[in-house]
Amino acid sequence: MASFKPAYLIHGDDHGRIAERRRRLRALAESASGAQGIEVFEGDASTPEAVANALNSLTFALGRRFIIVDGTERWTDKQFDPLETALKDIPPDTTVSFFAREDGRTKAPKRLHDAVKKAGGDISAEESVKPWELPKWVIARAKELGLQIEPDTAGALIAHVGDRQQRLLRELEKIALYAGQGARVDGTMVDELTAPSAEHRAWSLADTILAGDAAAATGLYLSLRSQGERLPGLLYWMSQRVRTAHEVASALEAGVPEARVKRGLRMPSRAADRLMADARRAGSEQLQRTIEELAELELASRGGGSGAAGEDTVALLAIREVAGG
Repeated sequence: MASFKPAYLIHGDDHGRIAERRRRLRALAESASGAQGIEVFEGDASTPEAVANALNSLTFALGRRFIIVDGTERWTDKQFDPLETALKDIPPDTTVSFFAREDGRTKAPKRLHDAVKKAGGDISAEESVKPWELPKWVIARAKELGLQIEPDTAGALIAHVGDRQQRLLRELEKIALYAGQGARVDGTMVDELTAPSAEHRAWSLADTILAGDAAAATGLYLSLRSQGERLPGLLYWMSQRVRTAHEVASALEAGVPEARVKRGLRMPSRAADRLMADARRAGSEQLQRTIEELAELELASRGGGSGAAGEDTVALLAIREVAGG
């Protein structure tokens, strides 16, 4: 059976990872004590005073008692007096776990950190990972799931599904379920088991347009539509990609160093190089026109155009015109 400390504080700005830690802790708690052994404080019910009252009250549940507390990033040091006293003498066979989904200045109070330490508890920081650190992060998460993955394969996974840590973790869990404990993940497995998100499929379409490849853009559009992708969703992500390219082109034309522009792009190095090259080739003026044409296409797809042609015909005509420059 797993051993538990009296208190835990899991905090940081990687909200997906914190949610995962909470889910896993709750599953362990239910395995150890059943659902009746768990008390949850969240929303307006999550206050230092309420948690202190729970710690000071008797319980008739059998086995270890688990108290899960969400939203501690909203607490202040001034509110903390009653709970600080309660945490000095946590009852035997009780574990209290605090979760703080931090953002900017919204942080778990320092007094909570200090109280958890003094109680003999454990504090874990789950921080968002910089793009260049993601492969190491993927390797570490894969190891936790019993998988072996090399740096180049980790990079392929990131390029395939994007740099959102929660999405990457979901894909690793999917691979673990398929491959089993101790499996070595290779590129073929990544290709077969991880499907690119709608966002990245639409970005691929936008990239062919930015590259000026009308034939490839037409073929990719028809393929995506046959797979059930809706035009409004494709247009939304395409517009986001083109706007990013416009920002890149404007920065480069203004003399901003390439290295600085590249650092601002949250994407793999090769993808950033390709986007920068396409943006430079197209130029900010052409990209601004492309943004406007995509906006007109979106209007037409929603019934705001004057033509009688179907939305796919309108879209294909626009894509060929935009990609052809």
